[in-house]
Amino acid sequence: MYCIIVKNVVKPGTREAYLEAMLPNAKASVANEEDCHVFDIIEAQEEQGTFYLYEIYTDKAALATHKLTDHYLSSRKLLSELVVETSVIRADVLARN
Repeated sequence: MYCIIVKNVVKPGTREAYLEAMLPNAKASVANEEDCHVFDIIEAQEEQGTFYLYEIYTDKAALATHKLTDHYLSSRKLLSELVVETSVIRADVLARN
């Protein structure tokens, strides 16, 4: 399986708006995409305005398909105004426990 860990840093004061955009996307991804196995949203305790997205897909093609869905595209429009920094770790999933 294929995993990405996305770090998003948002503008000060936009936490709630970020979550309003991201939570429905994450929920729809797992509910509606057969090849999206995990989509967790994590908030850093010691880094205000920093979130991590932990996503597991069957393969890279499934992630590419995810990026074409309505829920992803809708969230991207909202997030473009909120996120000031993004980085991505790409990884292979060796075990899920």
